[in-house]
Amino acid sequence: MTVLDIGAPEFLVLAVIAVILFGPERLPQLARKAAQVLAYVRQMAGSAQTQLRDELGPGFEDFDFTDLSPKAFVRKHLLEDVEPIVADVRDELGSLRTLGRESADDLTDKINSVKAITPGGPGDVSGSLNGSSANGSALNGSAGSRLVLTPFDPDAT
Repeated sequence: MTVLDIGAPEFLVLAVIAVILFGPERLPQLARKAAQVLAYVRQMAGSAQTQLRDELGPGFEDFDFTDLSPKAFVRKHLLEDVEPIVADVRDELGSLRTLGRESADDLTDKINSVKAITPGGPGDVSGSLNGSSANGSALNGSAGSRLVLTPFDPDAT
């Protein structure tokens, strides 16, 4: 978490507290003073960077001070060689993922086609609800008068 990680709701609460504490008359003066202090601190940091570049000598004109951050240093010097390998692995995993989805879809289609032709499957139950069994014969001579249960048990599967 950074020091000034302030979102809109937090900023609004701070503004309301500032208005209550300092009043609307003194608030513009305080805002101007805060802006002056911030500009002074930025100027000091800029002059310190310039002085450091001058002291380092002619080989360091393009020195970037963000490289002094440990995260940036690790990212630049250590992970630079690893990123192409990671990209290749991601691409390979993506192709394997699509292959797995295609295989799962094919397997689902084959299972559904086998279910459609297997006796005692869901097709037999739906056929018996319409008044005929899976082989097309009527139930006791009257269509839909009696429900015939097949060996298919949905709780067992």
